[in-house]
Amino acid sequence: GNLAPNICTPTYLAKQAKDLAKLHKIKADVLDEKDMEKLGMGSLLSVAQGSQEPAKLIVLEYYGLEKKDNPYVLVGKGVTFDTGGISLKPAAEMDEMKFDMSGAGSVLGTLHAVAAMKLPINVVGIIPTTENMPSGKATKPGDVVTSMSGQTIEILNTDAEGRMILADALHYAKKYTPELCIDLATLTGAAMAAIGKYGIVSMGTAGDRWMNKLRTSGNNVHERLAEFPFWEEYDDLIKSSVAEIKNVGGTHAGAITAGKFLQRFTDYPWIHLDIAGPAFLTQNDPYKPYGGTGVGVRLLFDFFNNLS
Repeated sequence: GNLAPNICTPTYLAKQAKDLAKLHKIKADVLDEKDMEKLGMGSLLSVAQGSQEPAKLIVLEYYGLEKKDNPYVLVGKGVTFDTGGISLKPAAEMDEMKFDMSGAGSVLGTLHAVAAMKLPINVVGIIPTTENMPSGKATKPGDVVTSMSGQTIEILNTDAEGRMILADALHYAKKYTPELCIDLATLTGAAMAAIGKYGIVSMGTAGDRWMNKLRTSGNNVHERLAEFPFWEEYDDLIKSSVAEIKNVGGTHAGAITAGKFLQRFTDYPWIHLDIAGPAFLTQNDPYKPYGGTGVGVRLLFDFFNNLS
């Protein structure tokens, strides 16, 4: 996350994943844009089409048990630089958008820790990674695209791009029949507006058993969870008149409607972690470093280490 965005590109992240896989003798696959086109990942590719840097879908598989045991799947948002696309962000502090791949970094860090400690579990990491850039080829507000799931999406704001790339990655995760899927994403300013940089906004469909275990781990390592309501009434806020869903829900409950958008691409136990607040710091902190914090790695390692 601390690397300059002209260095830490999707191609660079893919190389880091391959190096990690070689180090630990685990499986790594990297899908390129042609592979994603064949799979119908129109949601992810709609974000990538404005950039000259090729998008990647990185998949790492660690097996500490028999392959027949359903894995835990981690999905990490890997936007290596986010300008907002055509819905361009203000220039002030845009440099901080190099941290928009923090979820991807945390998935790599967690796989590294799990494999190094040879934990007796199966873990799959999935990282959709791209830049979000404005250009003559970039997606426009008002465009409608079709995701890998077949659902159509009306894009009203190209700066709501993280959920677009996660949508196809979460659908892709279905092939693994996850015991539990957890995504990590610097997804919304609304999450940071709600609780600042002091914790992780959480929500999902996995139920109290998994959420409580994750919350306990969060308290153990001081990466605390603030669970948001996930009532079905929020689904109405992302209904579209020209597609099945739209990619923003309006001015209210922005972190929750982003989660509701992601839910449409899951059919397994799933928890969404919005790490927009604690993913990077702009001042010194006694526990976490200036810049990228690696938030989620301590949390997930403690969670996996205490499953038995």
